[in-house]
Parts: sequence; structure tokens; C-alpha cells
Amino acid sequence: MDTILIVDDNHAICQALGLMLELNDYRVLTCHSPEDALGLLATQDVDLVIQDMNFTRDTTSGEEGKQLFYALRERQGDLPIILMTAWTQLETAVELVKAGAADYMGKPWDDAKVLNSITNLIALYKLSRANHRLERVNHQRQVAIADADLCGIVFGSGAMQRCIDLALQLARSDVSVLITGPNGAGKDKLADILHANSPLKNKPFIKVNVGALPMDLLEAELFGAEAGAFTGATKARIGRFEAADGGTLFLDEIGNLPLSGQVKLLRVLQTGEFERLGSHKTQKVKVRVISATNADLAQDIAEGRFREDLFYRLNVIELALSPLNQRTDDILPLVQHFIGSDFSLSKPALQALLHHRWPGNVRELENACKRAVLLAQSHVLTEADFGLAPVVSVVRATSHISAASEPRRFDQRQSDPQPAYASDSIPANVTFADNSDRGQALSANEAIEVSREDIEAALKQHHGVIARVAKALGLSRQALYRRMDKFGLDKS
Repeated sequence: MDTILIVDDNHAICQALGLMLELNDYRVLTCHSPEDALGLLATQDVDLVIQDMNFTRDTTSGEEGKQLFYALRERQGDLPIILMTAWTQLETAVELVKAGAADYMGKPWDDAKVLNSITNLIALYKLSRANHRLERVNHQRQVAIADADLCGIVFGSGAMQRCIDLALQLARSDVSVLITGPNGAGKDKLADILHANSPLKNKPFIKVNVGALPMDLLEAELFGAEAGAFTGATKARIGRFEAADGGTLFLDEIGNLPLSGQVKLLRVLQTGEFERLGSHKTQKVKVRVISATNADLAQDIAEGRFREDLFYRLNVIELALSPLNQRTDDILPLVQHFIGSDFSLSKPALQALLHHRWPGNVRELENACKRAVLLAQSHVLTEADFGLAPVVSVVRATSHISAASEPRRFDQRQSDPQPAYASDSIPANVTFADNSDRGQALSANEAIEVSREDIEAALKQHHGVIARVAKALGLSRQALYRRMDKFGLDKS
């Protein structure tokens, strides 16, 4: 409930205003002097002040009201203040409105006008405070990132920003972190950031791809082995846990760890104790464990392939990394990073990059960029250089128009187009092959080629309903109108 402070030395005015505001679901505070008003403001959260201009000193000059107004402004500069008086002086009103007064009203007042003004002013006040909070948070975030080691990660999306913010927050602790996400999305980069910004950054950082370890050597790789523990073990060797003692151990593809290895891993996570293969001597280490997987561990637990107790040991906090096709704002910064400043993108290449599904995520994108640079015939890269097909968003056959009007659902394995890339989120350093408008270059509607016959067929099928025709052709209404003007088609 919003709180309104009424300051007036006339008790009847306070009662009348207060009753009206309470009937409209406002919490009302009243006082009768400037001193009491300042005292209340120091102890109460107030969303708006309605103050009189004249108190005990005199009844017409408005000097006490001016002093109270400036005192309120000094204490809370953005608080909306409505000035109310029976003795309106134009010069005073102009002065105080210029100084930030939200409104200036005469007595007697109009209830509807007062309520309307209060509603609008409180809404603007809350919006302003929310914006200020966001600005502070954003400033703190930028300061944190400026001081952080991001390990060369390149991004432009809000989803990745939030993921990195959380990683930097978690880096300061020693809790176990589970990083989830598809292959090639950048899980190892997040692990690098977690270690590089932790108190352990100068300690060992050992990476193990659990999925790449031979099953019969898994235990020896993780926990070490004594000489003669197995064929070929001619001397003692330390395991990855010993090597990471005092630092961080990154276990990639943890979902591929067999059940026998999971039991031993659970023990070392719980107690820090283990034995080398072929030894009965118990050793103790202190290691922060970061793990990563592209598997659905909850499903693996349900099917008996992964221990639930180990899952909760590893997953104190989860960092969930989205696939690249769900954070398309990262694509162009990554492309620019991978191809370097010697190359630029043609418009068709740009569209193809943004519309491809990238099932291999950042790894696939990096390989496509390497291919483009190697095969490029000029400094302007085409979609063919990236090994991508041109973007085709409209099916020409009239018989398919009705199908195109249905919502499209995409499978990870398909390479169908995605929604248009927002032009206002294009990184400033993206280079185009010409100097045409950047927003136009990225508009999916502008990339769609539609013939007169396509439009006529769609108009006929949808009985001239422009919204349905535009949806069927994959265009916005404005884009459809432009094409109808171009072909001289009647828009009525």
C-alpha cells in the first residue's frame, strides 16, 4: 500500500484529504507543522507528500512552505511533492515547479484531479527508483567484471551475462559447482572463470575429462597408483586429486563416470580421503571440485546410472549454460572474434549465421569461422564460406502457404530459421561488407523474397485479412504493405 504524507496546519483539511485517500486504498500520515513533517520523513517510508504553503508565521506569503519544500528536497531529492494552497502566487509556483515540485494545486481542490495526479506521480516515482536500482546494479556488475579475469570469454547476451555474474559470485566461495549444458557451449570457460577469480587462483588447477579416461585406468588416473599395481606400472604415480591438493579439480563429462568410480569419488568428496591403487595407506587432500556434464543427471539417477548422493555432493550450486541457439546475441561477437578484423560479413552470410541452429554450439561456430577464413576468396565472407545454406523463409508453392501459417517448432537437429535477430543488440564492432543500414541488414523480413503471386495466393486463401496473410508469408504487416505497394496490389 502506498503511503502519502499530508502536511497542513488545518486539521479539517488533513481529515478531509486523509479520508478521501484512505477510501482509495492509500495509507495516510498527517502532521501539522514543517518540523513534524521532517521528523516523520526520517522514520517512515513515504511515497508522496501533499504540503500546505502557509503555517503559523503568516497566511499568505508561502515562505514556510518554501522552506519545508527545500528541506524535503534536501533529504529525499526524488520524492514527489504536491504543493497545495488557498493563496496561489504565480512567481512562487513557477519557482518551486522549476525546483522539482511535482504539482501545484489550489484550495478547494478537485478530488478527481488530485487522485489522478497522485496515481501518475507515484507510478513515475516507483519507476524512477527502479531505474536507479537497476543502474546501481549494472554499475556494480560492470565494476565487478572490470576487475575480474574473464579468461578471454566473448559474449553479448543477457543470458551469458547472468551466468558469468553468478560464476563470479560463486568463485569467492569453496563450494562444489556443477556446470550443465550441451557440448561445445563453453562449460570449460566457466570453470576457468570460477578458478581464476577464486582465492585458489594461484593454486593448482587440474582438468580431467572423465569421459576420455579408459575404464581400467580411471581409478589410477584419479587417485594414483603404486608401482606394480597393474601391468606396466613400473613406478608410483600420483593421481589427479593429489596433483590438485590445495587447489581446484575440474571433472568434465562427470556423467560418464561408472558406478564403481562414483563410490570412490563420493568418499573423497565427503572426507578428503582416498588410497592409491595398490596401496593401503590413506591419504588426505583438500580440493575444490568443479564438475560439468551435458547429461540429464536427474534422468540418470532415475534409471540407476548415477548415484543420487553423489549428485547432491557435486551440485551444491548449478550453473546452467544455454545452447548457442538460445542466446543468439552471442553469435556476432563470437564471429567477429573468430574471423578477426581482416574480414567482414556479407548480408546473406550474416542472415545465415543468425538463422543456423548450431547444434555444435560455440565449438561448431568456431570451426565454421576457421573454415570461412581458410576458404575465403576475398575479405568479404559469404554464407558458402561458412558452409551454410542461404536463408529461405518462404515456401514458394501455393499449396504450402496454409502450412506456413501454422506456428513453426524447431528441433535441435534442424537448420530452419530462427526468429529475427534484434537490431538494437548488434555489437558495435561487427563489420559489414557495405555501408548500408545496420538495422536493415539484420531484419529477417527484409531478407525474405516474396513474389506477387505468393501475396495474391495468400490474400485469396485468407480472404484479404492482412494479419493472417503476413503471418502466412512470414512477414510483419509493415513489410507486407511495402511489398503490396511495390507490386501495386490493393490493400483494401
